[in-house]
Amino acid sequence: MGLTGYSLSLVQASWMTIQLACTSLIVGLVLAVVFATGEMSRRVAFKWPTTAFVTVVRGLPELLVVLFIYFGSTQVLFLITGEFIEISPFISGVIALSLIFSSYASQTIRGALKAVNRGQREAAAALGMSRAHAFFKIILPQAVRHALPGLTNQWLVLLKDTALVSLIGVTDLLKQAQLTSASTHEAFTWYATAAAIYLVITLITQYLVKIIDGKFAIKGMSELKGAKA
Repeated sequence: MGLTGYSLSLVQASWMTIQLACTSLIVGLVLAVVFATGEMSRRVAFKWPTTAFVTVVRGLPELLVVLFIYFGSTQVLFLITGEFIEISPFISGVIALSLIFSSYASQTIRGALKAVNRGQREAAAALGMSRAHAFFKIILPQAVRHALPGLTNQWLVLLKDTALVSLIGVTDLLKQAQLTSASTHEAFTWYATAAAIYLVITLITQYLVKIIDGKFAIKGMSELKGAKA
């Protein structure tokens, strides 16, 4: 028997939450790598603006970042183009959540990159590899192993932060729970259902991360044995 009515709406809203979180995660990871490398750059023109931007985003309330991106972006585009361009709530939410996630994840990635032995870079240079090639083929895969625990915690924070976009019109899980509880006057039932769905998504995520972490650990042990041999 298929789902109908409020139950179907809640499932659709749950899918919207997952889409929002996963899209923000992908974009946020890319930005986090960019921010981390920018903060580690020896060039002041890259280092200081990146550090300043990350510091500002981390220092602002997350709700304010979401509202600023949604309402402020329209005004900025109007000043630049002279035309009223409305950005969809979903895209605004992705941009805001990606910036929030990347500002924190960049610190984790920066620490992970520093944890990679400097000899790895020197060995890559001795083999004639370019810095970019060495970074993506040698340094970054090793850094992922160090960064994974911290990034897992930040992913869980990102998943919960998706509830903030309900304030700008995205019908996510929390927004649908609010609408349904208002229609049925059964707030406890629907908020508890939403809480259970969030918990299930979190548990599934933790299980998947544990599998990934195990694969990285096995790969690391294999590389270590190969180096000793």
